[in-house]
Amino acid sequence: MKTSIKPPKPRNPHVVTAKFRQAGAHGAIGAAKRARREENQALRRQLRRTGGLDDA
Repeated sequence: MKTSIKPPKPRNPHVVTAKFRQAGAHGAIGAAKRARREENQALRRQLRRTGGLDDA
């Protein structure tokens, strides 16, 4: 009698990518975005004071 070996179940492809992901600090990205936003807001405030920007 021949014994047959079952092939292993296929691997979930999402597990492989999830294992390689690493958590990182979110503050570094947020700081740059916050600085750009503050600069844009300051520029808009200045333009509104001088009358150089029409609200669209």
